[in-house]
Amino acid sequence: MLARLTRRFALIAAAGFLLASPITANDSEAEISIGGITLKPSTDLRLLSEDLFLSQEKVTVDYVFENPTDRSITTTIAFPMPGQPRGMLDTHYAYYEESQDWSGFGFATRVDGQPVRLLQYDRAMIGDRDVTEEVIANGFPVYWTASEQGNPFANISQARLDDAIGNGLATSSDPQFEGSVVPTWEGVTYFVREQVFPPRSKIRVSHEYTPMLGGSVGGALYPQYRNIGPDSSLSDYQERYCVDDYFLAGVDRRLANASGDENTQVYMMETWLGYVLSSGANWNGPIERFRLVVDKGSTDNLVSFCMNGVKKIGPTRFEVVKTNFEPTRDLDILIVKFETYPD
Repeated sequence: MLARLTRRFALIAAAGFLLASPITANDSEAEISIGGITLKPSTDLRLLSEDLFLSQEKVTVDYVFENPTDRSITTTIAFPMPGQPRGMLDTHYAYYEESQDWSGFGFATRVDGQPVRLLQYDRAMIGDRDVTEEVIANGFPVYWTASEQGNPFANISQARLDDAIGNGLATSSDPQFEGSVVPTWEGVTYFVREQVFPPRSKIRVSHEYTPMLGGSVGGALYPQYRNIGPDSSLSDYQERYCVDDYFLAGVDRRLANASGDENTQVYMMETWLGYVLSSGANWNGPIERFRLVVDKGSTDNLVSFCMNGVKKIGPTRFEVVKTNFEPTRDLDILIVKFETYPD
């Protein structure tokens, strides 16, 4: 069935259904140096509240920051966007069709209701090491894809290839890429601004944008593929999205094709949406009030994510409210949709 499913959705994938990893991030204090951009904890500024809304169509986040000191504080605030995970969609086996370009996602920031301009920094990172200058000096792009057109090592001379491997910028030993020579770095974009916090002040900062969605068709959530080897087991879904037996029972009910029409088959499609919460711990003390609302988009969809205290507040919306919240992990959301097609 999986092969038939892959063929059925080939045109959807080619049209761009499989997009980049959809992680975005909390604001964090930062410093810009020769080595790149470093997120750092704030010793003075406090994050009084964060109101986060996540859906497939829109992401909004509203913060209230406080400067409790008697002096004015000017600092660099960075909003890190997702890194391209080395040309692939993480562990979900789908190659990127195109690299990331944040200009088309309507990213907008307001401070106390007034629009502000952000600077965009694109960095090439190998883990925590910034290799941007080295990458650019060798004529390679910060962002790349696994395709022949997007891989900077696909059509270069052997001498340049050997040099890149020797310098640690390229590898041929990554099993994800079946022996192909690919970059060892991932591209990371930071939106950065200088922000002045007057003494004894509170400032409201808002971000809004259209998220970059990831997704797949088929996979380990189908009953017959849930526990066949480590690459197709449920362990990744359970760890990343906290998928449980109740969620799987909902999948099984929808796949059962309640219409009873033997000439049709129900297929499911995954959408991945994420948010980097961990940088919200970079301020002085916990987030005093945190509110998260997740909208799954349709009453027919299923949603799963790792957060306790989840309450349903509408047909498609779920809410989490916390006080004195110190995030320790990032947020990954799984939305599963179901479609019926002729068999």
